[in-house]
Amino acid sequence: MPRRVFEGVVVSDVNDKTVVVRVEKRVKHPVYKKYIVRSAKYAAHDEKNAYKIGDKIRIEESRPFSKTKKWQVLYTDQVSA
Repeated sequence: MPRRVFEGVVVSDVNDKTVVVRVEKRVKHPVYKKYIVRSAKYAAHDEKNAYKIGDKIRIEESRPFSKTKKWQVLYTDQVSA
């Protein structure tokens, strides 16, 4: 089964080896047929502590690192701002 990959913005980097990433997606309203923006926050494992607030990054689904941290940062192809 393929792993999901999301692109988002770092909103918190307070914890050690963890960043919180806000991922926004556009969904079409079923009645009004207009696009609305929905967002979700994911805790992702950042082994190198390389990212700061405002950085645009990609995260990938992975094994659970903790109770809430089930994503990891993809370092290979960083997204330009």
